Parts: sequence; C-alpha cells; structure tokens
Amino acid sequence: MDIIRKITESLGVRRTQVEAAVRLIDEGNTIPFIARYRKEATGELHDDQLRTLGEQLAYLRGLEERRETVLSSIEEQGKLTPELRAEIEAAETLVALEDLYLPYRPKRRTRAGIAKERGLEPLASLILLQQADRPLQELAAPYVNPEKEVPDAEAAVSGARDIIAESLSDSAEHRGWIRDLTWNRGLIVTSEKKETARAKKASSGDAEDGAAKAKAKSAPDTGKAGRRAVYEMYFDFSEPIAKLPGHRTLAINRGEAEKYLTVKLEAPEEEIVERLTAMTLTPAGEKNPYTRPVIEEAAKDAYDRLIAPAIERELRNRLTEEAEEGAMKVFKSNLEQLLMQQPVAGKTVLGWDPAFRTGCKLAVVDPTGKVLDTTVIYPTAPQNKVEESLRTLKALIKKYNIDLISLGNGTASRESEQVITRLIKELDRPLSYAIVNEAGASVYSASALGTEEFPGFDVGQRSAASMARRLQDPLSELVKVDPKAIGVGQYQHDMNEKRLAETLGGVVEDCVNRVGVDVNTASFSLLSYVSGITSSLAKNIVAYREANGRFRNRRELLKVAKLGPKAFEQCAGFLRIAGGTEPLDATAVHPESYDAVRTLFAELKVSDDLTSFALVPALVRDKKRTAERIGIGEITLADILKELAAPGRDPREDAPAPVLRHDVLSMEDLVPGMKLKGTVRNIVDFGAFVDIGVHQDGLVHISRLSDRFIRHPLEVVKVGDVVDVTVVSVDPAKKRIALSMNGKN
Repeated sequence: MDIIRKITESLGVRRTQVEAAVRLIDEGNTIPFIARYRKEATGELHDDQLRTLGEQLAYLRGLEERRETVLSSIEEQGKLTPELRAEIEAAETLVALEDLYLPYRPKRRTRAGIAKERGLEPLASLILLQQADRPLQELAAPYVNPEKEVPDAEAAVSGARDIIAESLSDSAEHRGWIRDLTWNRGLIVTSEKKETARAKKASSGDAEDGAAKAKAKSAPDTGKAGRRAVYEMYFDFSEPIAKLPGHRTLAINRGEAEKYLTVKLEAPEEEIVERLTAMTLTPAGEKNPYTRPVIEEAAKDAYDRLIAPAIERELRNRLTEEAEEGAMKVFKSNLEQLLMQQPVAGKTVLGWDPAFRTGCKLAVVDPTGKVLDTTVIYPTAPQNKVEESLRTLKALIKKYNIDLISLGNGTASRESEQVITRLIKELDRPLSYAIVNEAGASVYSASALGTEEFPGFDVGQRSAASMARRLQDPLSELVKVDPKAIGVGQYQHDMNEKRLAETLGGVVEDCVNRVGVDVNTASFSLLSYVSGITSSLAKNIVAYREANGRFRNRRELLKVAKLGPKAFEQCAGFLRIAGGTEPLDATAVHPESYDAVRTLFAELKVSDDLTSFALVPALVRDKKRTAERIGIGEITLADILKELAAPGRDPREDAPAPVLRHDVLSMEDLVPGMKLKGTVRNIVDFGAFVDIGVHQDGLVHISRLSDRFIRHPLEVVKVGDVVDVTVVSVDPAKKRIALSMNGKN
C-alpha cells in the first residue's frame, strides 16, 4: 500500500506536503514545532491537519505490520495462493484484512473443528458438491465411528453441517455484504431491562456492575428512580443503525452499562439467510432433495450462531467509535475555546470557593498570580453570618484594592452571589464579579501538584486561589487539571480513556504553544506542555531557575540538565524571555532565524531593540526578494514580520472578554420573551448551554441556534462566546431554562 498516497487523498493536499510532514515526524519533531517553524517544508499544514496526518500514519503503518503478520501466518500454513496474496495486499482497512484472515486464523476448539477431528470434513465436501442421489444417512454411513464419538449417521451429518456453517461464516465475501446490509437496513432496538434482572445482578455482587456505576459518576447522583428516568425515552425505542446520532449511541451504551437498558440489533434476517443459502446452492443443488435441506440449515446456523453475533459486535463498536470521534471533536473544540479565553490582566482578584457548612473559602491573588491572603467566611446556611462576612470582605477589598471577584459556580454559588451583589451596592468604589466554571478545581486542590504549589494551604484555600487564577489566566491554571475533568464535553467518562487523553492532550499542547510561555514565571505544569519539553525537563527548568535566578536568554536553556540541542530546537521558539539580554527572545521568532533577522535589521538600518521591531514590516517592500537575500523562506519571513509588528502579542486578546456582573438574577426573575446576554459554557450535539447569570445554565436547542439549517452547534457558536438570547420557557421544578438565539419559540 502506498501510505503517502492514501494520506494525501484523505487530507486533500499535495503529496510533497505529506512526504515532508512524515519525514519531520519520523525525525522526532513535535506537531507544534512543525506547524509553526516548518511551514516552508509542509506547505503550511496547520496543527489539526498534522495531528490527523500523524494518526493516519500510525494506523496505516499498523495495518502494514498486521498485513505482514497475516501473510506470514498463512504462508507457514502452506495455504497462501497468489490470488489470496493479491486480496490481502489490496485490503485497505483492518476489518477487510481480518475478514480475509478469518478462515486461516488459529481458532479455539469450535464445533466445526471437533467435527474435523472426527473425520467428517470429506462428508461436508461431499454435501457441498450437491450431487447426492440418495439419502444422506446412506452417504454418511461410512463416517460412523463410535470410537470418535460419531455414533450414527445423524451425528455424522450434524458434524458435517457444522463444518459447512463455519466455512460460510469464514467467507470474507459473505461477511462483507451481510455487514453492509445490516448497517444500511438494520435497527438498534432498546427496551427497559427488567428490575428483577437488575436486582439479581446486584445481589450477586457483580464487579462489572460496580464498575459501570462508577463510570456513571459524570451524571448527577439522582438516586435509582432519578437514574431510571434518564433513560425512559429508550424503554421502547428503535432507530435505523445508519441514522443513530452519536449522542444517542453513547446514552444507550451508558444505559446498558448501568443495567437499565437491553440493547439488540435487528437485521433483515430472513433476507440474509435466503441470500446466503442461494449463494451456496449450485444450479443442481437447488433441486436436490437430499442436500438442499442441510445447506439451508447450515446457512441459518452460520448466520444465527456465528455471523450475526460477530456483526452485531462489529457494528456496535463502529457506532461507538464514530460517536466517540464526534464527541471528541466537540470536546476538542470546547476545550480549545475554554483554554483560549481572554485573560483578565492587571487585576487583583478575590477568588471565592462557595460552600454551605464548611464556609466560603477566599483567596486574594495579585496581578502576577501570587496569593496575598486567604480566609473563610460563613454567609450561607447553616451559620448565615452575613453581616460578619460583609465586614471581612470590605476589609479585604480596602486592604488589597481588589478589583474583581471570581466566584466558582458550585454548591452555594447562588447564595454567595446574593451576598456579593449586596456588597457591591454597599461599597463606595467600583467592584464587579464573574462566575467561573469550577470543574476540575477539586481534582487539582487535592492533587500532589496542588499540595506542592501550596503546601501550607488546605484544599479549600487552594480551590479559592484557583478560582482567582482561572479568571486571570485560564490557560495557565487549567493546564493543571486533567482535561477530562474540566467538564466541557459530553459522555467523556464513557469514552476510550487512552484515546481521549491523547486527543485532549494535543489540544492543550497546541493552545500552550500558540500562546507561548514565559520561561521565568511558568509553572512546571505549563512548561510540560511546551513543544519538546517532557515532565522531567520541565522540573529541571524550574529547578535551574530556582537555583540560578531568571533566565537571561534562550541560549541559557542549554545549561539545564538533559536539555540538549534537539529539545532546544523544539522548545526555544515557544519560550519567552522578557527583559533579557536578547530582545528577540521576547518574541516567537526562533533562534535559528536570528542571523537572518539581524541581516534584515542591518539592511533596513533599524536598531536591534524591542521598541524598533514594529518599524520593520512597513519597510519591507518585496518579501520574496528580501527572503532570498537574507537566506530564509518567504513564508518564514512573513511569520517573522507578523511577529515583529506586535512582539509577543497574545492571540487570546481576540477572544470575547469575560462577562462581568454587578447584579444577580434568579430563575423566578425570568419570563418568556426576556432578552439577555450570556456566555456559552458548553456545546453538545443537540445544542449549547449558556450562562445567563442564574445558577442554572439555559439550553439553546440546535433548532433555535440559527435562522439557517445547521448540522451541528459548532457551526455557529463556540465556548466562551458572548451571545444575545431570548428566554423561551422556564421550569423551576426541573431546573430547566429554554433559550433561543433565532427568535423561535
């Protein structure tokens, strides 16, 4: 197989681009480095294309390795014909390859295998010839052998039928058309799993059941009745397999895992068996009264016992894989937008981790992220010390000149918000607040990383500090949390954990490197996502910084233990050093281009200092000729000029600013027709959840997102967008708010 051609066709790019990207990946270059500093070679393939290319490359190389294993195995058996070799070499997917290998794959002891051991294979071949001119009991008589557990002719015919059934099942041709027909014409059918079955399973202490329940932790703990209600729509449900949306697939899988649903696949069985029989019968065999019944029985047995269960597993797996890929795509987009939210710079922020019984934890954080003070107040039930809490808050605001409160959206946030709005009204200075998503904060607060960063703090203090920092610099703070715990996906706890971790890790890596990292202030967590920097290297960089003080230039990184030339090449352009000995170190210009940039400065008679960089782009008249003169590519020159125009510019400045609030709404304040501004908090296949300033996010269903037809919410909104919405309906009892962005009710 021509792997490069396959990837080229899949991505819709030039072959030379793919060849260059594969070569660079094989040389050990990271995706962010290739995307940013090797555009000349790849023809400007962006990071998403490069990651897809990398995944396809790994899959196709794995396919080639498996192909060699299959060919070798069949050849060792002495069964590799030129025709079979050609079919195997032409197989373009693992499924097609495994179908061809199935008849030759070493099997566990099957009914057909046992029949062969008993010497019944010649009888099966005789039946398949379909030329019998007398009853099969007579033809089978020579194969009766009590010593081999073939006591009579009927047992001999039954064994031969098993052999025929397995040969029909092992046919790649049969599997192929049955798989396609089932996909195109089959149904997924679900029903409620009977309580008695669940109770019996539970009483047996089934470990699998416990694992399934643990897996369901992403859903609210609404009790048994509440969980049952979640799946009511699937208690009598069917839908064509090919049309089943991904979010329904994942919901059905979860309901099945939690023992609330029975799931089966219904195919056009009668049609399949008839066609399988017809394909097996010869013209003479169609009218043969002795062999036709056996072949019909073998075809039905082959489908019912061997083919149908395997096809059902395959198609259920296919549905799940496609659903997971769709969910991961949404999760990736949501996570990227969350990480790339605009930071709130230059503000002293009061982080507020709300709670009831244990009190609200507060942390004052200065504009650099340093924690200045922490305390606990008890304005919520059961203590309800509102006046005392207000005095404490006013004192903190005055002492530290606090500009902004960052309130977590967890338990007691609604009650805390009411205290904050009262505080704002009583102050004689401006103060606003923002609500931030707490997802993952508790994971970070209790982690070894949180303990290492704030050894003298309890988990509540760490969480409060994290609330403040999430507003000040979302990216730097959120990289400390496992991406799965951030909560901007759907059914993330039901997906393949390894695949999900790799996908989301790639998103975080791309975001971190797109923004760039100040090597003198970055945490170990942030540094570990920089291109070419492993966890151990990140620790070594921090250790060097603590022992030797600030890095003065990028070249000094080569003094860090185990950070060699290759790692330096990969990471240097993404690490920033402000106020160092080399002005270009504060930009995204890679050190490998410094000589060319200095040549350019000399030609243009521009001084080599940060304040003069912005003059350069306007002085370059002919980029192509200039690039040739200074010895770099035209694409690289364009990137350098863009960087010099705004040295160290943060791309997150283009994102919507966080919504700052001064007053609070409750669900009781909402009425249909009310128009509000809100922030998109999460996107799922069926719509977008929008924070409108009440404790419960509202849902804009996909049908109300746009005036035009859209296939997915990501076509019109993304996480962090500030949008105008209209209240459609409010259900306080069920805590549901329906919103619209297109005026539809």
